[in-house]
Amino acid sequence: MAQLPKFDLDDLKRRMQAAHASLKHELGGLRTGRASASLLEPVQVEAYGQRMPIVQVATISVPEPRALAVSVWDKSMVHAVDKAIRDSNLGLSPTVEGTTLRIRIPELNEQRRKEMAKIAHKYSEDARVAVRHVRRDGIDVLKKLLKEHAISEDDEAKQAAEVQKATDLAIKEIDASLAAKEKEIMQV
Repeated sequence: MAQLPKFDLDDLKRRMQAAHASLKHELGGLRTGRASASLLEPVQVEAYGQRMPIVQVATISVPEPRALAVSVWDKSMVHAVDKAIRDSNLGLSPTVEGTTLRIRIPELNEQRRKEMAKIAHKYSEDARVAVRHVRRDGIDVLKKLLKEHAISEDDEAKQAAEVQKATDLAIKEIDASLAAKEKEIMQV
């Protein structure tokens, strides 16, 4: 007889929270006109024959509200870090001063703000889809357990309601994160 799948609501909730955490990380990388060290976190640098996050080759600081400073630890990596930032699609142009790269964060114009808001919406929709996939996985396990008579119809309905409740909560958190980011982006 085949092994029955195991239903674990806590695991489903954890996976839904992971989708939200991933969204928060992606939203943190969206430029809002204010300097933030997290802005450069998604940047990957070609270093020592492999791609690695910028935070593994440099320290990022915020010396003033509209500027970033990237202190590269290895002098030979300055050019690679500069190139990675320029190629990152963030619209940033570092100025090299020894082993430090200075980056001015330009003001966002209205069109750019709207583009950023669209990107934020896309990220949040991807997170919602991920949460719905987790819900589907949970419901599928419940249906298999019901089909194999491992749980009663009442238990299946009760657990399915719990999965839906967790899904609704995760979607609500995603929407709240999107609303906060959108407000931050659109502020002049």
